[in-house]
Amino acid sequence: MLEKKSCPNCGSLEMPSIIYEIADIPIHSVQLLKTKEKAITYPKRDIELGFCEKCGFISNVSFDSSVHEYSNEYESTQIYSTTFNLFARKLARNLIDRYNLHGRDIIEIGCGQGEFLSMLCELGNNRGRGFDPAYIPGRNENLEKNHVSIIKDFYSEKYADIQCDFLCCRMTLEHIYETADFIRTVKKSIHNKPDTTVFFQVPDVRRILKEQAFWDIYYEHCSYFSPGSLAKLFRNNGFEIIDLYIDYDDQYIMLGARLSQGEKRNSLPAEEDIVQLKSQVDLFSKNCKKQLNTWKSYFENSRKKGRKVVLWGGGSKGVAFLTTLNILKEIEYVVDINPKKHGTYMAGTGQKVIAPEFLIQYKPDTIIVMNPIYCNEIQETLDKMGVTAELKSV
Repeated sequence: MLEKKSCPNCGSLEMPSIIYEIADIPIHSVQLLKTKEKAITYPKRDIELGFCEKCGFISNVSFDSSVHEYSNEYESTQIYSTTFNLFARKLARNLIDRYNLHGRDIIEIGCGQGEFLSMLCELGNNRGRGFDPAYIPGRNENLEKNHVSIIKDFYSEKYADIQCDFLCCRMTLEHIYETADFIRTVKKSIHNKPDTTVFFQVPDVRRILKEQAFWDIYYEHCSYFSPGSLAKLFRNNGFEIIDLYIDYDDQYIMLGARLSQGEKRNSLPAEEDIVQLKSQVDLFSKNCKKQLNTWKSYFENSRKKGRKVVLWGGGSKGVAFLTTLNILKEIEYVVDINPKKHGTYMAGTGQKVIAPEFLIQYKPDTIIVMNPIYCNEIQETLDKMGVTAELKSV
């Protein structure tokens, strides 16, 4: 019988109810692996997703943070995509306007190479301090002129004396297992400035559940949120939710909050009912195997017909897709627009990452796109190169 663990999001002792299991998934998805051998033998761990029926939080109850290595070889930037850059710039302008971020002090937790933080400071004439252990000094030449400095470390209580007017954390909380502990750390760091606004962006697990999107489940993401479970996390730890909405083609949850003044607040319209969420969880558990079998049949049929299939997207989704399906020979190449990934290999399965231009000579029959929001951008690139291939989105 599986040992019961308390929910790291709300503290309930009823967790876990296991809804999904997969063995031997690479511990990192975006490390730059220079040889095929290193990629195939890269360390792996198991995933067991547990569901908390009290708050709706989902987490990998087998997660071990000690195996991670957020180093200079960790390549997660998305700045090479026009689609993503338009979204990021629009978000930066919205945050500046919504929270009056002009001449302010801003902290970003998990800032990567500082691209978004630099944007916030440039557009609003703000001052920024970022935190990220994978930051590479000197890589972003715009930081100094935009009054941004970055500390190459995890954010923790030892930095609580660094005050700010706005604290931003995008696509990082899902990498943290003890979510409540982390939010309490954030609360401690801003208690002297109760007017400080915090803004968090995380993936919306409801889309993953609805689409049986196993390619969005990987080891680095140990925590999976719905709008309701994210809102409960902040309310339970002394915050008042001032904004809660979904963005980026229903992929991301966006939450704005401030320290609570003690008044009780009702749920917001974006928060789902826990019964509704449990129904989605049950359907995911029931239908995910069917989704896996559908994709396995697709690759078997493509192999029999001699069709050349490539994957577009050498990030975490691509790694999760290939390793979960155990795709080794059915796909030889993975396309990515990030030049720093070219010539590296996919963790776990060893496909070589290539530039889009390689497709001119390779002439694939089908290109599987790992995120449908980029289909138009990819099609434009193919058209410019004169590459004719079927685009098939997950």
